Amino acid sequence: MAEASGAAGVGTEPRAAGGPTGAGSSRHFVAVAAIIVLFLATASAPSPIYVVYQRLWGFSSGVLTVVFAVYVVGLLGSLLVVGALSDHVGRRPVLGAAIALQIVALALFVLAGDVVVLSAARFLQGVATGAAITTLSAALVDLEPPRAPGRAGVVNSVAPVGGLAVGALGSGALVEFAPWPTRLVYVVLLVGSVLAAVAVAAMPEPTTRRPGALASLRPRVGVPARLRADVLAVTPILIALWALSGLYLALGPSVVAEVFGLRNHLVGGLVVSVLCATGALTSFLLRHRSAPGMLVPAAVSLGLGTLITLVGVTSGNAVVAVVGTAVAGLGFGAGSLATFGTFARIAAPHERGALFAVVYVIAYLAFSVPAVAAGFATSAVGLRATAEVYAIAVIALTVVALVLRLALRRRTVSPDR
Repeated sequence: MAEASGAAGVGTEPRAAGGPTGAGSSRHFVAVAAIIVLFLATASAPSPIYVVYQRLWGFSSGVLTVVFAVYVVGLLGSLLVVGALSDHVGRRPVLGAAIALQIVALALFVLAGDVVVLSAARFLQGVATGAAITTLSAALVDLEPPRAPGRAGVVNSVAPVGGLAVGALGSGALVEFAPWPTRLVYVVLLVGSVLAAVAVAAMPEPTTRRPGALASLRPRVGVPARLRADVLAVTPILIALWALSGLYLALGPSVVAEVFGLRNHLVGGLVVSVLCATGALTSFLLRHRSAPGMLVPAAVSLGLGTLITLVGVTSGNAVVAVVGTAVAGLGFGAGSLATFGTFARIAAPHERGALFAVVYVIAYLAFSVPAVAAGFATSAVGLRATAEVYAIAVIALTVVALVLRLALRRRTVSPDR
């Protein structure tokens, strides 16, 4: 893998015949980016509301973990089954179906009066998100304006992280200051989803249909042999990034309330937003830097920030924890740019849906498995101890990512004699 190949080379593969070009392409590119933000905002929106559900319905942390887990089951199942479908039937049909399912899920959130309906809504939301996110990422590369090579990789790194920040912060604000704390945010997102459906209906199909749609539904995870070295190089930092985001989304608001005694729902959403907003801003500011060159700074910042946050949690000092979160956010942004910039650069048009499906399977496994384990551990050893062990594990992942990256760089610079 050449160190010099950076963001400037992202998305330079030939565009599929019949895809939009010029101003039309730019307009639809922006629409797809906005829909990514919408889907990820919808995914993080329930996080500040979980404590309200617990108070209203009186369920345990273990039940809350199950609610979290069913979302992940739906998402991973969707990634494995339909992750590559848009490479065959086109982006628009898959996006249209995903948005329709998202609307159904949001309607269930609005109507939810118990854990059963809440779990059903989260499961359907997971299926919709899994189907949408790989298709949206591939569509960004398809629609990348010809005069802006590299923009797809940047937006693929900024938009998901920014969406998580917007969803958590907006949800926390509505829960704290607006009426209908368990419903209003979903009504807002439902309206946004209807607008997204209209945007997709107006968008030309950016890719050419290919045979093999039914065969693509067989669950499988694989990376073409020519891409494996590139994917392997960024996998450790990808795992560390999403494991950390899982910690914040699953336990962040609860840690703020229990460890620091801050029970304002806006503050609970803000702790997620500090990480994600800092990450999104960092990705944007570093957008002209080499994607592979961001891996080492990302690992260092992510590990250092998590360590500072750990000190804050252990000492009960909220200011130190916020500073650590911001530093970790720098690594989050640089790492997102490095990973998604690399994937956007290396994938040919017919590989994009499948490759992003693999990427998101890895990411969401890293996001979910530790978070689910942490949810059950909270009942056994307490929230503070669980958060501390989780943070130590993330730091260890960043060390592995750093060591692997340096080893690969040394091998590239000084091949075996």
